Amino acid sequence: MAIWIWKRRRRKAARKYPVPLTMHQLWMVSLSAPVNRDRDASRTTLYPFTRIDDDKAGRWLADQWEITSRDELVGRLDGLARTGYRAGARRRLGVEPLAWDAGLYVDITRRGFACGMLGEADAWTALKNIVPAVVRSYASWNEYAEHYLLGRMVWRDNLVGTPDAPAPQAVSDAHLKSLLDPANRASPWNMAPWHAISHPDRTR
Repeated sequence: MAIWIWKRRRRKAARKYPVPLTMHQLWMVSLSAPVNRDRDASRTTLYPFTRIDDDKAGRWLADQWEITSRDELVGRLDGLARTGYRAGARRRLGVEPLAWDAGLYVDITRRGFACGMLGEADAWTALKNIVPAVVRSYASWNEYAEHYLLGRMVWRDNLVGTPDAPAPQAVSDAHLKSLLDPANRASPWNMAPWHAISHPDRTR
């Protein structure tokens, strides 16, 4: 007789966090949209997944970033905000792709919130801290996307030939193209236009 194992589906993140993000909040969360290609990624909530999975967030931080405590998380965020990977990129390309570091910064913040290393208020404060530098550096999501890809290219090239070799650049290119597509109604970049962050916040 076949044995069926029933697995309860995890609670939807939207049910735990039902209040829609404001325009500014969505804009800040959207800085990590290039990083989040997984099918279970949420791009319109502070919580990084469509379904609640706090353990997954904690495992990812430990495995990918060796972050296992709040202090380590805060230290990593400070490093990304100050220098990140863009110093190495400047030596190679002559430009500093802040977008790559900003995308990682927001992604780590959201996962830190998900696993309980950051409270919700602290997570929003962390995201607000990166906004001024990003706004000074770019004038559109297109410019942000271009620099994100430059940063990813340098990071990818440093991993060639290692067990941690990332997905091909074409995968990231296609994801960015989808985010920038004006016809893509699911893209958070279309929901929160670039200049929205420079205007008074509002509900959506």
